Amino acid sequence: MRGSMTKRQRRTFSSEFKVDAASLVLDQGNSIAEAARSLDGGDTALRRWVDQL
Repeated sequence: MRGSMTKRQRRTFSSEFKVDAASLVLDQGNSIAEAARSLDGGDTALRRWVDQL
């Protein structure tokens, strides 16, 4: 028998948060990994935000 599977809810972020997060990499010189750790988030999303700016 399988355990109960709960669906993970996706986190949503405002446009302002995304720009601020990307600026940690672009303006302040942090690596994507460092910035993601400081924001308690994933580096994949942060990398996408940086690429979009």
